[in-house]
Amino acid sequence: MRTYDFAPLYRSAIGFDRLAQLFDDAQRADAQPSYPPYNIELVSEDKYRITMAVAGFDRSEIEIETERDTLKITGRKTREDAQRNFLHRGIASRNFEHSFQLADHVRVVGAKLDNGLLNIELTREIPEALKPRRIVIDGGDNVQALEHKAA
Repeated sequence: MRTYDFAPLYRSAIGFDRLAQLFDDAQRADAQPSYPPYNIELVSEDKYRITMAVAGFDRSEIEIETERDTLKITGRKTREDAQRNFLHRGIASRNFEHSFQLADHVRVVGAKLDNGLLNIELTREIPEALKPRRIVIDGGDNVQALEHKAA
């Protein structure tokens, strides 16, 4: 596997250090947890869904929190008092913690647990000040917001 040195980017680009850090972290994919399995889906142009298989977990055992640009999902199984004797144990019931880096203006709008699948809905909401605007020539202060149309 190739490794890339992003040091030149740190030296010559101002404000892109977060992007370089994301590339750097992506190279260390082995450190990323593979449990529980999950999907990331593009639902529409500005809507996303993370679906995570959390069979055996109750709603009270899962925490979802966002802090700035990070979404963190944590599952903590409660200890069972009764000792069980498994002949085969194929359903994992271990604790987990998984983090996702969110792009600017992406926020969590909802989550639901259904049939062992945790669905987290996300949306990208671009503020009005950052949306494209049309400037009318010789129109003075006449500035119109452009409507973004999907191709």
